[in-house]
Amino acid sequence: MNLHLFSIPGKDDLRYIIEASKPYLEEKDEPLVAYMPLASLYAEKWYEMNQSAFRGLAQLKEINAELMTQKEIENVIRDAALVYITGGNTFLLNHRLHVSGVMPYLKKKIQNGLPLVGFSAGMIVCGPNILTSKDMNTVETNYFYGLHATPFNFVAHYPKDAYGQSVRDEWLGDYHFFHDNPVIMLCDDAYVKVDGKKTSLVRGEAYILRKDQEKERLDEGKLINL
Repeated sequence: MNLHLFSIPGKDDLRYIIEASKPYLEEKDEPLVAYMPLASLYAEKWYEMNQSAFRGLAQLKEINAELMTQKEIENVIRDAALVYITGGNTFLLNHRLHVSGVMPYLKKKIQNGLPLVGFSAGMIVCGPNILTSKDMNTVETNYFYGLHATPFNFVAHYPKDAYGQSVRDEWLGDYHFFHDNPVIMLCDDAYVKVDGKKTSLVRGEAYILRKDQEKERLDEGKLINL
């Protein structure tokens, strides 16, 4: 696995996404990025911003789960140097990945090393399931299993203030009533990298919550253990 995961894409821009993407694109001849804004109902609003950010670095090929066939989507992923999954509603994102039929193929490609850069919903979907998302399941999806590219679940936009954290931690305790895997909570400045079976916090403030244990703040540059 080769994952670059963020709570937000940058400071009012896409700087984190571009920074993580560059090493996979700079030395390639006309590289293609499989751009997946599937968590949004209004993806067209953000296309120009993303296209502009990648200009001169790679061509964005947008994936539309409603207008493209499973084969067409898989062809884009097969030709891509990088998969880029944006934020929005995690339940909508996961629903579209499953209903389009592309989830198994994407999972296989990610597990075989195709780099993935994702933020918010695009990060949460990388876990075993998406049940730690705070989004509303407005699409009424019955699909809750994620890419399982990492054994950790994820929480985006984890607050930095003590009160906000205590509210979120209590809610996460309910998750561990039914599930055993640890949860990594990223504040908006955090960047987590998955390199094979090794997961580490590159920078920013983040925490891990293991079942029946106290929350632990993660150290930058160190591996995260189950």
